[in-house]
Amino acid sequence: MAEFALGIDFGSNSSRALIIDIAEGTVYGSASCTYPGGSEGIFTDPSDHNLARQLPASYLTALETCVKGALEQAKEKAGFSPEAIVGIGLDATASTPIPVTQDLTPLSDLPEFKDNLNAYAWMWKDHTSIKEADAITAAAEKQHPEYLAKCGGAYSCEWFWSKVWHCMNADRKVFDAAYTWLDFPDFLPVALGGITDIAQVKAGVCAAGHKSLYCEEWGGLPNSEFLKSLSPELASLKERLYSKACPADNKAAELCQPWADRLGLPAGIPIAAGIIDAHSGAVGAGVGKGRMVKIIGTSSCDILAEPTQVSGIPEIPGICGIVDGSVLPGSLGIEAGQAAVGDIFNWFVSKACDSDFSKFKQLKAEALNMKPGQSGLMALDWENGNRNILCDQELSGLIMGMTLHTTQAEMFRALIEATAFGAKKILDRLEEHGIVINEIICGGGIAEKDELLMQIYADVLNRNLILSTSDQTCALGAAMFGAVVAGKYAKVEDAQAAICKFKELSYKPILENVKLYSELYKLYSELHDSFGTGTHKSLMKQLIAMK
Repeated sequence: MAEFALGIDFGSNSSRALIIDIAEGTVYGSASCTYPGGSEGIFTDPSDHNLARQLPASYLTALETCVKGALEQAKEKAGFSPEAIVGIGLDATASTPIPVTQDLTPLSDLPEFKDNLNAYAWMWKDHTSIKEADAITAAAEKQHPEYLAKCGGAYSCEWFWSKVWHCMNADRKVFDAAYTWLDFPDFLPVALGGITDIAQVKAGVCAAGHKSLYCEEWGGLPNSEFLKSLSPELASLKERLYSKACPADNKAAELCQPWADRLGLPAGIPIAAGIIDAHSGAVGAGVGKGRMVKIIGTSSCDILAEPTQVSGIPEIPGICGIVDGSVLPGSLGIEAGQAAVGDIFNWFVSKACDSDFSKFKQLKAEALNMKPGQSGLMALDWENGNRNILCDQELSGLIMGMTLHTTQAEMFRALIEATAFGAKKILDRLEEHGIVINEIICGGGIAEKDELLMQIYADVLNRNLILSTSDQTCALGAAMFGAVVAGKYAKVEDAQAAICKFKELSYKPILENVKLYSELYKLYSELHDSFGTGTHKSLMKQLIAMK
């Protein structure tokens, strides 16, 4: 009989469920559901553009909806039954920490906190903790520089400790009410497994290593003395967190009876430890030695996996981190990325153009007929700060070269080109530090749908860009981990060999455009350095302070 795995992917705005045949990866069922509440599932504050929160209950509502939808599709195919699902894998955004009670119930489920955004999930792109992140970086530079060496040289306001610390500083009532905090990828196995004791939580090393300064070299999470130097309360919190984290090929829970009944699945299905969405997507797209996976969506993530036995992998300043086992067990997971890509285009269409999704088609059609440099525009892709390689969330977007004849389509293309130039900065940094990249595989919603952007990226990066046949690589990677924890594959690479496939379509650099973009990239680099590290860096920050 055929056997199946269920992969569930939780992105920034929605959840997706995928049911595959574990022998070849054939899709039997797929469904998605947006998170209810807020604006596209996100709660914001008009008085603070840095705030972005989500309701944990909405994650579970979306999970139930999309899993049931995928099951309904699968039931229509011969050979499938829910009882044949042997494993479940889960991925989610991070760091998206959730304050919970002692029995691991989200505070936002309690009546007294239902309208308090500080008791919600602190979404990955919440940047309210810039000061705390800077303080963590400064303290680590003096006390434990090895902490920063593993995360690119600076701690981010997108990550766990800075957000939790900011909650303490901003809303002591919420901080004191929270017994502990669960990052989103760890919250999911806890919920589906019915786990109510932090001692039973099996944290995923992906979020722990890339977002919470976890590393086996120094015994796990940052030591208590370091945390105490930041705040005694953080040192106390550490005692109520996990002490050990594991790769996603470890079983974190089994599907509990209440959730089995809700979903229409048998109880007891093994559930893999949680993993960050982009890292799961890299697995689903076929990441491996010399093969980088670029996930392009609301933001972007560049993921590599270098075997741990390979010596000479250096610390790489300006990237998100190097974590053992965060992508493929037995390999060093290397992560970099941009804080906004699709979000920039959505901002431009919805805010600057005051239009809806239909505007994209018009702008792309007009931009498609332009040559590189034709508009005379140059942009910086920092509307949501710079994640890598400058690691500065207080930087902001910029478009220069505008005249009275500049059109919306010209600005739109300049923004696409800016994200491509930002991607090249990351690629250059990795290669400068000895990382060999032979192939780039692209995944994510934008990579699947936007031919204009993909061609511009191919031209700017001067690389062939390969596409996975799956349009749900994150959920596919999660499903592979589900198959591994069910014992159907000895290791993830075996599952990849059987399941990962690639499209015949690829994007190849156009020589004429490569030459033009090479010249434009020099100008972008001047602009990048001037506002990112040079004489004009303070201007953006002064404007933010005045705002």
